[in-house]
Amino acid sequence: MIMEIEEVSDCEALPLLSLNHVSLLCRSVWDSVRFYEDVLGFVLIKRPSSFNFNGAWLYNYGIGIHLIENPSIDDFDTVTEPRPINPKDNHISFQSLILIWRMQCTDVALVKRRLEDMGMRYVTAVVEDDGTRVDQVFFHDPDGYMIELCNCENIPIIPLYSCSFKPRMGSFKRAAASTCGFLETVMMESLSTDMLNFSF
Repeated sequence: MIMEIEEVSDCEALPLLSLNHVSLLCRSVWDSVRFYEDVLGFVLIKRPSSFNFNGAWLYNYGIGIHLIENPSIDDFDTVTEPRPINPKDNHISFQSLILIWRMQCTDVALVKRRLEDMGMRYVTAVVEDDGTRVDQVFFHDPDGYMIELCNCENIPIIPLYSCSFKPRMGSFKRAAASTCGFLETVMMESLSTDMLNFSF
């Protein structure tokens, strides 16, 4: 009996379009709704009426935040003190229009001042690469999920390799090259559209 083993590199990635939403457990839906509305500018939207649990959906910037209330979150988390803000921890990152438009050190000061006015703790960081600078501001939502505001679009998106699969046959090489170029073009066009498609 001959078995064929399909290599991982031969598999095509799932045909995704974009990130739709991030779902978060929260202690209080309304505390979290206020945070995502007041601090980050999300808008409360209708959620399916068939849900039989407390929650809320918010939307803006082409992405949804789905909140699911679970008052017993603390039962699974033994840490009662606020977690330190660690830029290397899991987080959701948003590009900040303030940082994008001006790209000056005073812009970080403006973001910091707004967070301070709301009584929020934060940590700042700077990433530099080949003369490019990215300013980052990190802070927590009411349940300790970390949020980042940045001007990450300053760093160009350059694929580490030009194609996600390696052709093995002569005739396949020609088809793969054209397919790969097409996929790269679609990816870059989609990226450019997303970057220009800000919600004001």
